[in-house]
Amino acid sequence: MKIALAQFNPVVGDITGNVRRMGEWIRRAANEGAELVVFGELSVVGYPPRDLLRKDGFVAQAVKAVEELAKQCTDIAALVGYVRPTPNGTGRSLQNVAGLLADGQVRHVHVKTLLPTYDVFDEMRYFEPGREPSCIEWKAKRLGLSICEDLWDAESLGRELYGRNPIADLAEAGADIVINLAASPYEFGKATRREELFRRQSDRRRLPIVYVNQVGGNDELIFDGCSSVVTPGGKLLGRARSFEEDLLVVDLDAPAARCEPLGEPMERLSKALKLGLRDYVRKCGFQRVVLGLSGGIDSAVVATLAADALGPQNVTTLAMPSRYSSDHSLADAMALAKTLCINHHEIPIETMHAAYETMLREKFSWGGEANDIAAENIQARIRGNIVMAWSNAFGNLALATGNKSELSVGYCTLYGDMCGGLAPIGDVLKTQVYALAKQLNAEGDLGPRIPRSTLKKPPSAELKPGQVDQDKLPPYEILDEILFQYVEQDRTVREITRTADGEALDAELVARIVRMVDLSEYKRQQAARVLKVSSRAFGMGRRMPIAQGFIFA
Repeated sequence: MKIALAQFNPVVGDITGNVRRMGEWIRRAANEGAELVVFGELSVVGYPPRDLLRKDGFVAQAVKAVEELAKQCTDIAALVGYVRPTPNGTGRSLQNVAGLLADGQVRHVHVKTLLPTYDVFDEMRYFEPGREPSCIEWKAKRLGLSICEDLWDAESLGRELYGRNPIADLAEAGADIVINLAASPYEFGKATRREELFRRQSDRRRLPIVYVNQVGGNDELIFDGCSSVVTPGGKLLGRARSFEEDLLVVDLDAPAARCEPLGEPMERLSKALKLGLRDYVRKCGFQRVVLGLSGGIDSAVVATLAADALGPQNVTTLAMPSRYSSDHSLADAMALAKTLCINHHEIPIETMHAAYETMLREKFSWGGEANDIAAENIQARIRGNIVMAWSNAFGNLALATGNKSELSVGYCTLYGDMCGGLAPIGDVLKTQVYALAKQLNAEGDLGPRIPRSTLKKPPSAELKPGQVDQDKLPPYEILDEILFQYVEQDRTVREITRTADGEALDAELVARIVRMVDLSEYKRQQAARVLKVSSRAFGMGRRMPIAQGFIFA
């Protein structure tokens, strides 16, 4: 059997546009000799649709669109993901389904069995789970249908969540092929683990697995594609491209098909962030972005990602020097802007900064740690106002340039450097930012883009004379290890102290960093959306109370 894996990039809620494009993909697959074309999970409505599912007419429009799409399936069958009302009127009102379209009609509907409610997933909020395995005869084969989470087993998840295994049920029901429609978000290192799951499931059940994943960015989630086919024994028969649309036609009776490389982890991270940034800008109706360019590593990385993702003509950067800005920072910002060929402007803030100080002198007795911080943050807030003014005046989406390490411990200024509609590296730890910068430099056709001096100088907010990040923070190698274990792995202070990097860490330091993370929750819940690239990002997948008193000892 020749199956086409249709890895395409839907727009959430654009049912008409998605179905129109799916019709084009169906015709392409038929022209390439495929007998069946498979799309990803909820491909008709886009994933995740969230509370659009509560809108009157949304589900009805999706069902009608699928019925119309079925009319185009006369010489080829299609498996499409969509949503429908629960037929029997009990339980939750909706179902997450895969429909087999053939002979001009919807021939069969499979209901997703396992509904995840961890991390960014909240499917039990909307959907009623399926109860029975779905096998359907097609072209003398029994197709075993599954949707995303149905394929993941307890070994992969690290715990038993559901008490049943849909793939084992399909094997017992006599399936010849397991087909999985997925919307599996990218995270660092996940692609390798996911393919290990496919190989294990295929080998254990002695069945080929056809896996079709969504690709593209929807809000903070990035879908990496990598649709693939694994044959019994765990052999990879074919793999579609990563981070871009692709139509991969695979003959299950052939020894091999096109198999695209996964790429190295940092290369994948770079592609993921560019895709997430590009789609967020495009799908929100913007064309251009603006950001502050300080001469530091974070803003340099964000500017480079934006130039690659959107084209340099669509990126504007603003250097906003104060009395504390170093000459080398301004020079580094200018050098990067010239290398990237982006629009760059210098707007000094000294006049505004001095005006603030004059106005507040009678009310503020400048001095003491609290007032010193207030005085420093005035500069960041002036810059934030300028970036947002540019955004308003020219219709540019403002990008925040903070990284995950800063967001974790609150080393950022509300209504200052946190201003923006999207924080592209808000889920990237500082040590990863440096590795990402080197990756971006390696990708430059004409050599490195980010100046060597930006990579070498100590990180600094430059809000007072001689300031560096390590005045108040431990070295980033130590800080990031603590943050990884606390934020992403939920370990206690005692556990982190014992296990970090195989060496004992100072318990007082760990406790201080953990306290900084907890106290900064109110800031993060006012921050720009971050592009999720780790196992636990700030945002929809980490729901912590702001006012709370639990001590993570």
